[in-house]
Amino acid sequence: MTRIGPVLAMAAGTAAMLLLQACMQVPPATREAPRELFFPSAPDEPRFVFERSIRSSADILPAESASELRKLVTGEQASGEALAKPYAVAVHRGRIFVSDTVSRFVRVFDVPQGKQFKIGEEEGVGQLIKPVGLDIDAAGNLYVADIGAKAIMVYGPDRRFLRRVGSDKWFSRLSSVTVDPAGTRVYAVDLGGVTSEQHQVRVFDAVSGAHLQDIGKRGSGPGEFNLPRDLAIGKDGRLYVVDGGNFRVVVFDREGRYLQSFGSVGKQYGQFARPKEVAIDRDGNVYVVDTAFGNFQIFNPDGELLLFVGERSERDGPARYMLPSGIAVDEDGRVLVVDQWFRKIDVFRPVGLPEKGGFLARPASPLR
Repeated sequence: MTRIGPVLAMAAGTAAMLLLQACMQVPPATREAPRELFFPSAPDEPRFVFERSIRSSADILPAESASELRKLVTGEQASGEALAKPYAVAVHRGRIFVSDTVSRFVRVFDVPQGKQFKIGEEEGVGQLIKPVGLDIDAAGNLYVADIGAKAIMVYGPDRRFLRRVGSDKWFSRLSSVTVDPAGTRVYAVDLGGVTSEQHQVRVFDAVSGAHLQDIGKRGSGPGEFNLPRDLAIGKDGRLYVVDGGNFRVVVFDREGRYLQSFGSVGKQYGQFARPKEVAIDRDGNVYVVDTAFGNFQIFNPDGELLLFVGERSERDGPARYMLPSGIAVDEDGRVLVVDQWFRKIDVFRPVGLPEKGGFLARPASPLR
């Protein structure tokens, strides 16, 4: 049997003692929970609390994150596959779908299962070129607005490519896609451009791909658009369209008839500078993310401002944004916001929802 020399044995014993001390003598600041960030802040009654940021698969998948013990002893940081340039986000029953315009696929984080996978990266008819807007129907089918392919790409819950809707015949600059919950109608927003007159929403049959109607035209009058960006479906089937160049949200009924608009250009709350995407919660409230303001504003279904969350900042941090682009609200009321510059997704939880409640509750992360 080989014997350990005195010096080597002493070194091994010293290392073991230092490791034990590092594990036992944790500075108080390390043990303290971070201060929760509420919106609005006191003395107003809070409605949301900042929950976490997602920057890579390590923030979702326990197997890819360094354990708390390892990080404490070695200073190791969480690893995993990082988001390259996320654009839009959609959520369905604990699955987070993120379009990535640099990686050219949709990354999916399955939070309840602690898994991740990708959609649209494999060569063939279902390969994505430049995915931007996303939406999901009640059955879990994913709809991707591919600005490169000038088409809506549809995938089943099993990630299998199903069909494409539209083509370069129909779109100038495809910006986003929205599908009704039943999965019968697809609303595709055409951003148009300086030389294009196709500033409109094109409506298709979600199954057959047949063109059903167009909503809006280029202009600044009631029901008209200048650089429309996104659409969301609210209560009673109302259609809320972000009209970026006119700095407003335009509202239509389910048949595409103009109802009203709200918002204007300016720096005050309730106004817009560069509105990008829109989402609706289960109460019909309207969430609009503004790239220039670096925040999202919440309105009631009639356009009255309720709250704003976030601020523009060159330094990353909770609710700080440089280039926010996408927003979604899940079934439990959690709000997810994408920032392209900081390459992250911020998650906000309604104060009435327990930390461990809902589909996106953080799964248990065992030490390893």
